[in-house]
Amino acid sequence: MQPWRIVDEFEKTVAEYAGAPYAVAVDSCTNALFLSLVLHRLKHGVSVVTLPKYTYVGVAHSVINAGHKLRFYDLKWSGVYTLGGTDIIDAARRFHTDMYLPTMQMCLSFHWFKHLSIGRAGMILLDNEDDYKLLRRMRYDGRGEGVPPAEDTFDCPGYHMITSPELAAHGLLLMQHIARYNEDLPWDDYPDLSKHKYFTEANR
Repeated sequence: MQPWRIVDEFEKTVAEYAGAPYAVAVDSCTNALFLSLVLHRLKHGVSVVTLPKYTYVGVAHSVINAGHKLRFYDLKWSGVYTLGGTDIIDAARRFHTDMYLPTMQMCLSFHWFKHLSIGRAGMILLDNEDDYKLLRRMRYDGRGEGVPPAEDTFDCPGYHMITSPELAAHGLLLMQHIARYNEDLPWDDYPDLSKHKYFTEANR
């Protein structure tokens, strides 16, 4: 098996487990959110994206770095929440069978302290085939898979954010023993991001 086919197999295994038609493996949940937000901007333009004021700081950075406007609201969430104004879900703290919600892009984390703890990796679950194909190119420097660079057509944003074959292989091994249902990870000690001037003023 070619090394990158292991990444494909990892994607298919997680998608089947979660009940999603497609999955795109990337190098972190933060970048999964970023890529989904870039795709949202390509399709819908700049949006006002609302986040719970208590969440991981990387999510707020992803909104700004993807070119959107950021606002906060008060929500005591558990496991998942939707990025308001988008079809994107931060699902970093949830992982169980049939968790996928149709029409959404659910971003997973496989950080060391998450359910599937393989290190620096993440994934996007989705059911739109066109978005799936585009996200696969975007996470691979905008390249077509199996196409020599000299013969490629670069027609979308490109980022170097693919999961490595080594981590995908580790993920496949752990998936053999993952429980069908896992409790959502408990609330973390998140700061109130709405109190930080960078997030409330820098992107206005």
